[in-house]
Order: sequence, then C-alpha cells, then structure tokens
Amino acid sequence: MTCMFSRRTDWKLSPNRFAQAQQEASAAGREVLDLTISNPCRAGFPYDAETILQALAQPGALDYDPQPKGLRSAREAVGTYYREEHEGFDLDPESLVLTTSTSEGYSYVFRLLCNPEDEILVPKPSYPLFEFLADLQDVKLAPYPLLYDHGWQIDFPSLYKAVNHRTRAVVVVHPNNPTGSYVSEKERADLNAFCHEYNLALIVDEVFLDYALDGGSRPTFALNQGALSFTLSGISKISGLPQMKLAWVAVSGPEEKAKAAMARLEVIADTYLSMNTPVQLAAPVLLAQRKKVQPLLLDRLRANLQQLDQQLAKQKTCTRLQVDGGWYAVLRVPVTQSDEDLAIALLREKSVLVHPGHFYDFASDGYLVLSLITAPEQFRKGVERALEFLNL
Repeated sequence: MTCMFSRRTDWKLSPNRFAQAQQEASAAGREVLDLTISNPCRAGFPYDAETILQALAQPGALDYDPQPKGLRSAREAVGTYYREEHEGFDLDPESLVLTTSTSEGYSYVFRLLCNPEDEILVPKPSYPLFEFLADLQDVKLAPYPLLYDHGWQIDFPSLYKAVNHRTRAVVVVHPNNPTGSYVSEKERADLNAFCHEYNLALIVDEVFLDYALDGGSRPTFALNQGALSFTLSGISKISGLPQMKLAWVAVSGPEEKAKAAMARLEVIADTYLSMNTPVQLAAPVLLAQRKKVQPLLLDRLRANLQQLDQQLAKQKTCTRLQVDGGWYAVLRVPVTQSDEDLAIALLREKSVLVHPGHFYDFASDGYLVLSLITAPEQFRKGVERALEFLNL
C-alpha cells in the first residue's frame, strides 16, 4: 500500500535504546540524577513572578495589530537589548523579524534561501535539531567539522571541500552547543570571505551569546556586513524564559542583499503571523528580566564547572574539554563501548542521566555531555556517581 505521508516526515518514530532506558527508569520509579536539564524554569531559579505576569496583562492585548515583522514596540525592545549589551551598537528595528522561537527563525531563513534539495553547511558537533528542521524544509545538510586542539576551531579546509553548486548558506553557533566555543575574530573574517567567494549567506545562532564564563562580552553578528547574515536569538536563553516564545532574526549585510532578503522574509512572516500580542507587548519587561536571571545562571554555571573540575582532579580517567560559554560541559572518557551504551549503563547502574556524544554528532565515541545549569547538589552527586562508575 502506498504511504499517505510525505517523505520529509519519514523518521524512525519508535524510541531508541537510550530513550527506552529512560522510560524504564521512570516506570520503575527510580530517582534519577538528571545531568541533561536544559529548561531553566525547572532548574530551581527564582523568577520575579509578579513583574512577569503583570507584563502579560496589558489592555492592549485585547487588540489585534498584525504586523508581519512584529510590533514595532517589541522590535525596539530588542534593539534596546543590543544597545545595552554591546556599547555603540545601534540595531535598526526594521532589520528584525520576530518569531516564536529560533527554530521558527531557522525555518523562515531556510525557506527564504533554499529550493528543494539545496544544501546548508552545519557544524559538527552541534545541536541535533538541525536535521529535523532541514527535513521539514526539504533542505539537505552538509556537515563541516569543528576540531579540538587546546580549544575548538572551525576546520576551514573541510568547509571549502564541502561547498558545491547547491550550497546556499553556512550555519555557525556562537557559542556552539555543546562545545561552548565562540567564533573568533579571525574566524569571523574568514567566514565572511568564504561566503563572499561562493555567494553564500551566513546564519548565526547566538542564543547563548550572553553566557561567557569569564564574564566578558563577546561581539554579536547582528550587524555583520561582510556577508548577507541572519542572526538568531531570543529570550528562551537570554532571560531564561523559554515558555514566553519570543525570538528574532536580525538581517544584515550588503545593503542591496539585506533589503531584498528582508522584503521576502516579511512575506513569509506575514503568511504565518505566529507572534502573539501579549508577549510582544511584554517584550521590554521580559528582556529586562535578563538583568536578574543571568547573574544567577552564570553563578550556577561557574559553580558547577568548578565542582566538576574539583572532582576530575581526583582521578585520571576522564578529562574536561575547554568551554568558554553556554550551558554545557563536554567530558572525554575512555572508549570501552559506544557512547550510547555507556550512557545507558550509567543510567541503569548509577541512576545518572547524561547525554552521549553522538546525540550532538561527535565524530567518534568517547564523549559525554553534562548540563551546567543542573541544581548544584544534584550536579555534585551525579558527577560523583558518574566518575566512580567511569573509573572502575
């Protein structure tokens, strides 16, 4: 019988072995130390509930003003965020398109740039969401590696080998998830030159930009002029408010290309009009919440990283890779089995949940990924159990 569903959704929908192990642990009622948590709302941080909820109860929310790029007031609030975080930075609200998430932002940009079967270059390792987004937009992904040698670098020779006549854009994640590596100034210049040479767009995911572990500020790509650029971010990470569904795409680059891109993006956004009014009206308040939430998150990240290093110093089997920003740490572990088998064994024998490296498309086995926003005591116990198991 002919399948009635599209090929783009022809995914394996049954749980994999790792997911099955999690279901088994849950069904057995076991207390699991979860070192994969990514939802800040469930990580024990206090929020200014009264201020946040009041911001959503504005009389203007009863009116509907469908602006394709998002309400001007909300886009101005995003501009204010950039101006406050990056000295001398003046982002025109007209260069912004608001979306409900960076995932939606990716889908808009993929649709803008690609015909069916065109290609996007994506970093490896990185977040696994790209594969699903590409499938849904009929786009193919071509990976380019990040190399580790006392820190992470883009492998530019491999990037040049990966480009072909169907390539339309390069994705960079700044800082990368999960490696925590920022794009250096030299890499930025080289990326712009590469995109100029092959007439490609640059898609930059900056959701973790504000979380530099050394407390310094890292430059944004939101005004990048060296190539047609689409910079994605949102309050899911900036303000620790993933449930509020407010993100954006900032368009920059050569004037003629940026103007044409924005005109087409506006039509795409106008087709869906996905943004809701209450959140847009609350945007100034929700973005301002970062000033309360980010210090708490950064304190947690640094404390857990210090705790991890203290425990690693007591053994010789495992090491931590350099991390400069973001919410994750990568452990290099002995390769005695696949990363998936190792993560399953840790869950079953020690009730500790970690992500195997292959989840993020590491090129080889021998890597585990831990979330640094985990509650401190849970993190301490989880790392202790994991290292005990790995050092047997």
